[in-house]
Amino acid sequence: MHPLELKIPPPVVALIVAAAMWMNAISGPKLDLPFEVRLGIAVAIAAVGVTFDLLGFLAFRKARTTINPLKPQKTSALVTSGIYRFSRNPMYVGLVCFLLAWAAFLAALWPLAGPILFVFYVNRFQIEPEERLLAQRFGDDYMTYKARVRRWL
Repeated sequence: MHPLELKIPPPVVALIVAAAMWMNAISGPKLDLPFEVRLGIAVAIAAVGVTFDLLGFLAFRKARTTINPLKPQKTSALVTSGIYRFSRNPMYVGLVCFLLAWAAFLAALWPLAGPILFVFYVNRFQIEPEERLLAQRFGDDYMTYKARVRRWL
């Protein structure tokens, strides 16, 4: 197990990435978009992110299982219904949407790398370890689910 696996909560990783995006936006090339356009695009994308996060959270709550991403071994139920029929990681999809919304609002080129870096980090240090633990805990049920539903979308 790599020392970074399951160590930093994905929302914290997203905040760190968002801060780096902001710093890069200050010094990098900008897109010439009016404030109202940037804000409208950002709000629309963020609304999609809120929807994914909320539906994921509610599905976990209904199943009475943990939402703590640092303790997937405490998972008490395999959630495959609701939003989990479309994505195995809707809450992470929501975080990517927030980063995309932030990139749209910043209207600069370099911040567009932020969501991509977040996806790579979360895939390697969060999702892969989670999937190993879920496969151990739920066996064939998880493997069937994994074969049927994509990791992201």
